[in-house]
Amino acid sequence: MSVKTLVIDDNAVTGMDDQTIFKVAWDHDIHIPRLCHIGALSEAGSCRLCMVEVEGQKKLQAACSTLVEEGMVVHTDTPRLRSYRRMIVELLLAERNHVCAVCVADEACELQNLALSLGIGHIRYRYRFPPLPVDISHELFGLDHNRCILCTRCVRVCAEVEGAKVWEVSARGINSRLVSDLSGLWGESEACTSCGKCVQVCPTGALAEKGLSVEEMAKRNENIKWLAVKRAVRV
Repeated sequence: MSVKTLVIDDNAVTGMDDQTIFKVAWDHDIHIPRLCHIGALSEAGSCRLCMVEVEGQKKLQAACSTLVEEGMVVHTDTPRLRSYRRMIVELLLAERNHVCAVCVADEACELQNLALSLGIGHIRYRYRFPPLPVDISHELFGLDHNRCILCTRCVRVCAEVEGAKVWEVSARGINSRLVSDLSGLWGESEACTSCGKCVQVCPTGALAEKGLSVEEMAKRNENIKWLAVKRAVRV
């Protein structure tokens, strides 16, 4: 591996040639918006909120999957990027039923916080209002499909850290849904260990602990990276 020198938002920074723009930026306190990324898990590249502008390239690049290069000049916060991110967040809010006022994750929701940081006060797109179910069959946790943004954090943490592989995404496009054990009820899953890691990495109120009221769900995922390292060493 070799060291690469690049410029991110007028800051000269360095990173290893196997690191992504996202990793190098965050290591230097340059925070790029994201919803699907979380430390210690593999990259999904699904939310597209971490797109950045790289000088010399016409297309936007996903910071989470683009490796740094020597002399690269990157812009993470431009009018073009803000407009693009606003569109993505608005589409996420319009696609399902995100009613913050009655959500257990209100004021502790990454989607909500991102919308506020982008100055989103209204949605320009027509709400779909799909009739989505809520699975509360599990003894400890609940799944509300209305608030799921299909970031697949839960899928990856369950497979890569817990090793249970309970979660997966079925169907495609607007019909995509988070499913457990081939579309069975979560509470009937024989693979689920009830560890709660999926709940803690969920960026919204889609996965939550049962028995909590509005604003009472605070996610704690600081130990996921430590657990992932320990599991890798054990394996």
